[in-house]
Amino acid sequence: MTKTKSPFSQEFVNKIKTQLLEEKEKLEKELNKFTKKNPDVAGDFDTTFPDYGDKDDENAAEVADYIANKPLEESLEKTLRDINKTLERVDKGEYGICKYCGKPIEEKRLEIRPASSACIECKKTITQEI
Repeated sequence: MTKTKSPFSQEFVNKIKTQLLEEKEKLEKELNKFTKKNPDVAGDFDTTFPDYGDKDDENAAEVADYIANKPLEESLEKTLRDINKTLERVDKGEYGICKYCGKPIEEKRLEIRPASSACIECKKTITQEI
């Protein structure tokens, strides 16, 4: 399938890019609160094990916080990956094109979820298959 160029105005794309960059910064700040970047894998973060002390209740709190932070790390990483992929599409001039059917994604959908990579019809089809 040939890549279609973005059908949206440069003004709209710039607005979306600004939103994506702001969201990326927020996600990275949030991840930096309880993770460290994995130096061996781009875009990967590792939840750090907190160190509150050596008492039993402190050890229990460390384990509880680590267990709570791990799924949060995975969720934030996934969102950050989506944003980075979207920024790549913006830079290539391919933003707003459905990755499945190659048709333009509805502008309202992109305003609500700027990192969308699928049109509503394709997304419905995919989620019904799962």
